[in-house]
Amino acid sequence: MKVHAYPEFVSERDDGSLDGPWEVREGTTSRGGASCDLTNRILEVPLGSGDLERLVRAHELMHVRVSPSSISYREVHDVSLRSLECAEELRVNTLLARIGFTTELLKDGSERSAGSRVASEGDWGEALRFLLAVIGTGGEREYLAGVRKVQPTWVGGLRALKKRALAVLSEMSTNALGDTSSDEEGLPLGYGASVVIARIVDAAAMAMVPVGPEALRQFRRSLEPGGRRAPSGRFAELRWEVPEGFERRERLLARRRHRPAVSGTVMRYPSRLLTDDARRAFASKRSGAGGIIIIDQSGSMDINAEYLERLLVRAPNALIIGYSHKPGDRGGVCNAWVLATRGVVVASPHAGNIGNGVDGPVLRWALAQRVRGEPIIWVTDGQVTDSNDHPCAQLSEECARLVRHNGISMVRTLEGAHFALTCHRPFVTSEFGRVGRKLDEIKDSGGS
Repeated sequence: MKVHAYPEFVSERDDGSLDGPWEVREGTTSRGGASCDLTNRILEVPLGSGDLERLVRAHELMHVRVSPSSISYREVHDVSLRSLECAEELRVNTLLARIGFTTELLKDGSERSAGSRVASEGDWGEALRFLLAVIGTGGEREYLAGVRKVQPTWVGGLRALKKRALAVLSEMSTNALGDTSSDEEGLPLGYGASVVIARIVDAAAMAMVPVGPEALRQFRRSLEPGGRRAPSGRFAELRWEVPEGFERRERLLARRRHRPAVSGTVMRYPSRLLTDDARRAFASKRSGAGGIIIIDQSGSMDINAEYLERLLVRAPNALIIGYSHKPGDRGGVCNAWVLATRGVVVASPHAGNIGNGVDGPVLRWALAQRVRGEPIIWVTDGQVTDSNDHPCAQLSEECARLVRHNGISMVRTLEGAHFALTCHRPFVTSEFGRVGRKLDEIKDSGGS
């Protein structure tokens, strides 16, 4: 026997966003077989009279009752849409359970295979997000079993996320959780719980899978309000800032195009046969007084016009770049910028963002810009960190190998960079934190 669904009866919300007629289409109880298009007012639900059909209808009608009529990345700019979608599924299922529906019936038999597939693909972020969508349903246990079969070390982290998400919801009454009054962004107030949970899962997705008791404790702490983000074990992607304006500088240091040499094809300085003990009477061409200077601005490094002027005196054609990543940022904040390039200086030097986070990518970028073996100088303390600003031995070794294999000079200060430009071979002036220790290990092992 078919039943009828009337979303108009439940769409009288405090924000008035869903008033008007609806189109109802017949759907199924399979995952993806029922949906609620809040923007176009189209409801697709099973119309059978069984307990599962009734529950699926109730789930979609709860979306009609409490979910935002439209949501975009622009409206919640710091959260991924996938996390918002899955967190909203959890809020809706929680509301259904609180008003007496048996949400354990919500499953279609695909959950175990879904867990195995996500784990096989190594998609830790999706494993976390999909878990939100099945918490409290009959598919939760099956999903975790599928994950455990392929990636048993993931289960501890998944359970930690579940505990934290349920704690967020437990702090809100049913009325508050389903409140459809508009907030400052024009979204239902109750939807704020989904936004909070989505932010938590986004941060968790950027972390490494916690393996072992200590890593799991650190992961749990990262989920708490104000908790430090857990290690990610990878660099962030470079995100360049477009400079607002450059100022051209006169080339204050006059440099000869040639320099004396003991051999060559042209005897340019014959008088040196008498005055120079090395008899450097021939000429060799100088480089273009360039170079690439990479400045780690994660700490207290203050870049001002005077420093840039001094560097450009020594290397008027230099490319000078700074970098610093905001820990945990997902791409909204620039983490690399040009300070000077081939004779011009940025009008307002950029300040740092607290963390490192992109040491390896910025070194690789600089190597790609290198012209005819020009010197590359890295101003740093050697304390490489991941995208969440945690130390990482693997990333430190990656940077050490880039330094060793490509003849990158390391200095601690801008004054050191000024001096390094006069040298004709790569050097490291002193110990350089974790990168320095990795350089020693590579040297001792004869690593390539």
